[in-house]
Amino acid sequence: MHREDKERVVADLTEKLRRSDTLIVADYRGLTMPQIDALRGRLIEHGARLSVVKNTLTRRAAEAAGADALLALLEGPSAIAFIEADGDAVAVAKALADSARETRVLEIRGGIMQGRAITAESIEELAKLPPLEILRGQVLGAIVAPLTSFAGLISAPLQNLYGLLDARIEQLGGSETEPEPAAEPVMEAAAEAAAEEEPTTATATAVASEEQTIEEEES
Repeated sequence: MHREDKERVVADLTEKLRRSDTLIVADYRGLTMPQIDALRGRLIEHGARLSVVKNTLTRRAAEAAGADALLALLEGPSAIAFIEADGDAVAVAKALADSARETRVLEIRGGIMQGRAITAESIEELAKLPPLEILRGQVLGAIVAPLTSFAGLISAPLQNLYGLLDARIEQLGGSETEPEPAAEPVMEAAAEAAAEEEPTTATATAVASEEQTIEEEES
């Protein structure tokens, strides 16, 4: 490779490393070109680009991009899956893990996620997670479920309160119509009281008249 070509490759790798804060490194030794092309196609579907790189040039690019964590992974033939910003890291890890299991040749070494080094074991665990859409649904369900329960806790006392108010209103409404029959005894009691007062008044008038007559006779 000419010097100009090497410089171009290093510049391209440096730009990729600066743009991608998540990547996975694998040893592709033993894979055929059709297998590599098939893996590239699967990774592109999930927002990742697979590059077969020379370690000497990649080390220069890593140093230029400040990706020191990548240096420890560059041992032997290396292929790097650069995951784009809108890529699915879980799906990429799963595709690589499936290829390693199917070919029995590809070997995942490790990677960098959000600027931090991760081990091959961590990538294997990442590959076991559900797809991104299912994860989003699970997270949304975990958020909505407590809110729904909280709304139920609030609405239940209100419904009970409404029930108590309705029952009380019915009770008060019934008590307003029941006292009407008691009016007759009250009227009768009033009439009896009036009847008792009338003789007393007549007696007092008669006594007063008699006293006046006595006074007139004495005079």
